[in-house]
Amino acid sequence: MIEARFHSRITELPAADWNALRTDDNPFLSHAFLAALESTGCIREDWGWRPHHLGLYENDALIAAAPLYLKGNSHGEFVFDWSWAGAWERAGGDYYPKLLNAVPYSPVPGERLLAGTHTRAPQRRQALTSAMQALADQLGLSSVHANFLSADDLPAFGRDWLHRTDVQFHWPNRGYASFDDFLAALNHKKRKNIRHERAQVARSGLRIEWHRGDALSREQWREIHQLYTNTFDSKGNHAALTSAFFAELGHSLSTVSHVAMALDGDVIIAMALFLQSSAALYGRYWGSRADIPGLHFELCYYQGIEHAIREGLQRFEPGAQGEHKLARGFLPVRTHSRHYLADKGFRAAVRAALAREAEGIDAYAHDLLQHDPYAHRDAEP
Repeated sequence: MIEARFHSRITELPAADWNALRTDDNPFLSHAFLAALESTGCIREDWGWRPHHLGLYENDALIAAAPLYLKGNSHGEFVFDWSWAGAWERAGGDYYPKLLNAVPYSPVPGERLLAGTHTRAPQRRQALTSAMQALADQLGLSSVHANFLSADDLPAFGRDWLHRTDVQFHWPNRGYASFDDFLAALNHKKRKNIRHERAQVARSGLRIEWHRGDALSREQWREIHQLYTNTFDSKGNHAALTSAFFAELGHSLSTVSHVAMALDGDVIIAMALFLQSSAALYGRYWGSRADIPGLHFELCYYQGIEHAIREGLQRFEPGAQGEHKLARGFLPVRTHSRHYLADKGFRAAVRAALAREAEGIDAYAHDLLQHDPYAHRDAEP
């Protein structure tokens, strides 16, 4: 008999059992990453995050699981439902808390329904979504949301779940031997602009370095965290990741974390933070003490592309949003989320709104493809 259990801490689920349910090594779904967020003060109820992780058990053996949170707001999700919340609350309902199946603060596509490679994995994923839906109905919650899903996850969501899609920009590695080889695949204008941006950084006199997490000292990780918080503060946003979490990037997560940095002597002037799997590089955060032309693009994009080529990675995902990425070799990719709204009338109204939204997203994605930065038949140097 299969039993659904909910857990208030990720550490209640054994790390080895959790990780064995992943079908790839996406670092954001690792037990270590989720545990680090909880243990270092990044996941707090007063910030709207209460862990409520789901495990499916058969004879006390964990056979499927999902990262799950009771959310008191919609911050840190990157699939925006503020208008839904406002509409439901104007109608007299309580939108929060809601249930969220996602990785906190991380708009990174990947599996959210962990069921391994067992022949019954599709049925187990369906059991996970059914358990989420049943919990929402039992607790009287307004909704359940599952964000940035993998293709394998999608069939597990039944007809009561609303479909939503968006666009990110990912860099595909087409077997490039070097950065110059990649540049040669772009059209002349894009190639020229990238060379100009990189030359600006070269003239600045800053030293550009790439380091894995375990090559950096605790003091350097503190500097990197300060640059991260400075960027959030300057934009009036909340920096949710703590200094203690960044320390874990140099400790328990040190083999999957990477930093591109610009140094003036021994002082870190700017940095870009990345995580990596065996197949992909994931860009996360940027911070800088100085306004140097081209430096953001150098650290956040070009250093990442060079690293992906060196390591033979399949793709580089630099984060959410940003049409400017298209001109730098990143191509539009669709992302997917699913949403269960408990009230049937509210669900029907949002379904209609999402149909109109989908038309706009489809048109936007089609337009982006008309601005493909790659040369195809253009061989001009």
